[in-house]
Amino acid sequence: MPGFVLQVAPVPAEIALPDIRVGFTVTRKVGNAVVRNRVRRRLREIARLVIPAEARPDLDYVLVGRQGALVRDFAAMRGELREALKRLKAQLVATP
Repeated sequence: MPGFVLQVAPVPAEIALPDIRVGFTVTRKVGNAVVRNRVRRRLREIARLVIPAEARPDLDYVLVGRQGALVRDFAAMRGELREALKRLKAQLVATP
């Protein structure tokens, strides 16, 4: 079971390219407020470690927390985010 889903969207044209923007969301299906906050904290930390080096400033990122983020190894989740960003870059370069 995945720990998160990564969603991306282009930064709106009226916004000057700021620092890389990242959002986090966890639905109530994951658990109560304490559990959701724990998942959100884990997502924020992997984003803090990976996003600055791997992400593009012309895209907005949203990490959607899943139930698997509670039991998933932190290093594995960090690697999955790094891999997802690499696949995204490859896909965007290949698309004209």
